[in-house]
Amino acid sequence: MEAHKEKILSVCNEICKGTLMETLDIDYIDVGENFLLARMPVTPKVHQPDGVLHGGASVALAESVGSAASYIFLDGKQFFVRGIEISANHVKSIREGYVYARASLLHKGRTTQLWEIKITNEEGHLISNCKLTTIALPRT
Repeated sequence: MEAHKEKILSVCNEICKGTLMETLDIDYIDVGENFLLARMPVTPKVHQPDGVLHGGASVALAESVGSAASYIFLDGKQFFVRGIEISANHVKSIREGYVYARASLLHKGRTTQLWEIKITNEEGHLISNCKLTTIALPRT
């Protein structure tokens, strides 16, 4: 199981090269049954002008993790996965360190999926709570 887990994380991190995920330094660090976990450093690169994590960077992290989770759990070789709606509640600010985004599956339909993505700081305090709806479209 551990080798399979490492393979999934390696693929997730490899396909991010040259993308927004690489620009934001998103790193996929854990995967399990119906969840995927990633982290992102909080540096000036992802700050808003007053020096705290930009909500848009949090949403980009959430959508990246949720979409990658859909790809993993829905067999991305058979389906294109696209985010069709995302919402976010930002409840705490952070200036430095890391944030962790854990995408957990709430609903796995044949066509649409609903993910909850909790973004926390290193102490486990909630920073943002996001919901992402994805759609799986057959590859033709």
